[in-house]
Amino acid sequence: MKVKKNFLAVLSLSTALVLAACGGGGEESSEDGKVTLDFWTFGATNYESLAEEYMKDNPDVEINVKTSELGDHHNSLFTSISAGTGAPDLAMIEVDQLDRYREAQERFVNLYDLGAEDVQGDYLDWKWNMAESTDDDFLFGLPTDIGPKAMYYNVNVFEEANLPTEPEKVNEMISTPDQFADAAKTVSDETGKPMVDSMEMAYRANMDALEQSYFNEKDELIIDQEGNEVKDAYDYAVSLYEEGYVGSYEMWTPEWATALNKGDFAVEMAPAWLKGYMTENAPEGKGNWRVATLPSEFAGNWGGSYVTIPAETEHSEEAYEFAKWLVSPENQLKSFEESGLFPSTPSVYEMDEFVNNSDEYFGGQNTAATFAEAAKEIPAVYKGPKYVTVNNEVLTALRNVQEGGDPEKEWKDAVKRIEGLVAR
Repeated sequence: MKVKKNFLAVLSLSTALVLAACGGGGEESSEDGKVTLDFWTFGATNYESLAEEYMKDNPDVEINVKTSELGDHHNSLFTSISAGTGAPDLAMIEVDQLDRYREAQERFVNLYDLGAEDVQGDYLDWKWNMAESTDDDFLFGLPTDIGPKAMYYNVNVFEEANLPTEPEKVNEMISTPDQFADAAKTVSDETGKPMVDSMEMAYRANMDALEQSYFNEKDELIIDQEGNEVKDAYDYAVSLYEEGYVGSYEMWTPEWATALNKGDFAVEMAPAWLKGYMTENAPEGKGNWRVATLPSEFAGNWGGSYVTIPAETEHSEEAYEFAKWLVSPENQLKSFEESGLFPSTPSVYEMDEFVNNSDEYFGGQNTAATFAEAAKEIPAVYKGPKYVTVNNEVLTALRNVQEGGDPEKEWKDAVKRIEGLVAR
């Protein structure tokens, strides 16, 4: 696969000089014989402590971990890959961003060339397959965590609405999208509270479960084709809103955190990694939340990453050995226990620490078991290089609907904007 010209647009000389000055991967071994690996990460992980552990057992390797915010991280990596200088030896890539780098396949090491097929059986098939090239001959990265979704529900709100509160009963009560809407009506009628926090979450209910969304594997925009299910996901979110079942609590805002604390909405359809946020940022909600399975139509993945090796490195074998160790089942269990990163290695789901997990924040429930069940039902999804850009336009349309816009007009306007962005 040849790198596309628009991806490898020539950067200015000043940018290239800055990148060269900043340095990156491919450092020569130091005078004491150590191999130095630069590892770029994002978000809250335990990878720094794992790197320290690895260096103790491998004194000939030094690992420099650099952590940035998700957006800054991917922009810096994209720039360095484009320029051909300044890339690290290893880099995390978030699943929604992965297809953005497929146009630059030649700028990454094919992990199949380093023996990755030997560990393929350790990982969920769908997670592994998403990191392969379309011809299955190239592997971009080794799987880290995943984001299987489930239904976080507030016990107090359900109780006030005279709905069951035990996870098993909630699973039975809400097993289809129609039953979800029925429960939302009950919550609204009995408590006056919305079922869902925001339009984005109402939309993602269906969206994260689609095997094909905005693009096909030829990177052709298919959002407005007949039979495409993105419009169905949009319409479902609009229908919930028009019935009064959707709140205005945008994720990550202070208002949203307060609503989590106080139980101002009934349900959050979110991935396993939300548990860590709630524990840290919604302490008053402790004991008031439980986790149930989502209807199968909503069973999807949101989040998770891969560890890649940019081709610029001079130490691909050493980088691969570290990456393979970092995301092994044993270390994915550590990452789960220490940072809440949900494992993509199903053997962990059978380990005692996982089977006997008790989550105090969620009333002692073994929430891990619920997410493990969800993880096995997730389809492999092709997202496309401009997935994030296109998705943001649809979310803009939904927010406009919430502010009084006509749903059909907002949809058509969004499609028009998207077509223009993709054509650039």
